Amino acid sequence: MFDFKLLLDPIILAILFLFAAVVIYFINKVRYINKSLLFLTNVLRSFKKGNIAYRFKELDDIFSNNTFISNYWVEFKNTLVFNEALSISNVKLKGIENETSSIQCTVDSGYFFNEETLVNSKLNYKFIASVPTILTGLGPLFTFLHVAIAFSKVNFSTQEATIASVSSLLAAMKVAAMISVIAVGSSILFIIIERILYKNMCKTPLNAFQLEMNKLFDNITSEKFLVELLKESKLQNNSLNKAFSSLSSEMKTAFDKSLRETLVPYLDNLIFSVNKLQENIKKQGSKGILDDLFGNDDKE
Repeated sequence: MFDFKLLLDPIILAILFLFAAVVIYFINKVRYINKSLLFLTNVLRSFKKGNIAYRFKELDDIFSNNTFISNYWVEFKNTLVFNEALSISNVKLKGIENETSSIQCTVDSGYFFNEETLVNSKLNYKFIASVPTILTGLGPLFTFLHVAIAFSKVNFSTQEATIASVSSLLAAMKVAAMISVIAVGSSILFIIIERILYKNMCKTPLNAFQLEMNKLFDNITSEKFLVELLKESKLQNNSLNKAFSSLSSEMKTAFDKSLRETLVPYLDNLIFSVNKLQENIKKQGSKGILDDLFGNDDKE
C-alpha cells in the first residue's frame, strides 16, 4: 500500500512546488500568446486584398501600437512595395478595387512572422525546453544526496544500533526512490502538457495568422520584380516611340490649322485692303489719297 506520508518530505515538496510554478508560468505565457495571435488574426480578417491599400494606414496604426508584434511589423513594412496608383502621403488611390493586391512584399512575411519571433521569443522557450531536463536531473541528485545522508547515519556499534540504522536506511531508501519517481514523473507530465498546449494554443493560431497575412500581401521575389520592371520599361519605350512617330503628323496638323484659323483670314483682310486702296487711287488719284491719309492744311 502506498504511503502518502512520503510526499511530505521537504525535497519532494520542493520538486512538486517547482513543477507547479513552471506549469503556471507556462500556461500564463501560452494564454498571452494565444490571445495576441487571435486578436491580430481577427484584425487581418477584417481587411481584404482589394481594399488593403485604402485602409493600410488603419492596419499600420493597429500593428505599430501593438507591443506583441510592433518590432517585426516595422521591419516587414520596410519590404513593402506600393502600387504606383497609391499616394502614400495622403493615402488616396486611383482606380477601383480588384483581386490583385496594391501592396506587395519583396521578402516573404514568414521571415518576420514565424514560430521563433511570435512564439518562442515571447515564451522564453529555451527555459521551457530545459524544464524536463532540470526536473529529471533533480531526481538522481536528491536521491543520491538522501542516500548519502542515510548511510552517514548508519551505526553498527551494537545490535540495537545496527537494527535501528538498517530500519532508518530502508526508510531513507524509500524516500530516495520516491524522489526519483516524482522528479521523472513530473518531467514526463510537463512534456505532455507543454506539447498539447503549444500545439493548440500557439502553433495553430500562428498558422492562421500567417495564412491571413499571405492572403493580404502578395509576395514578389527579386527576380519577378526585375521582370515586372523590364515589362514596364518596354511599355514605356513603346509609348515613347508611338508618341515620337505621331509627333510630326500632329505638328503638321497643328500648323495647317494655325494657318487656316489665323494667318489666312489675316492675309484675306490684307488683300481686301490693298484692293480697296487701288480702287481709291483710280478714282481720286495718288494726290487725293495722300491727302486723305496724311491730311492737307494748305488753303487755296
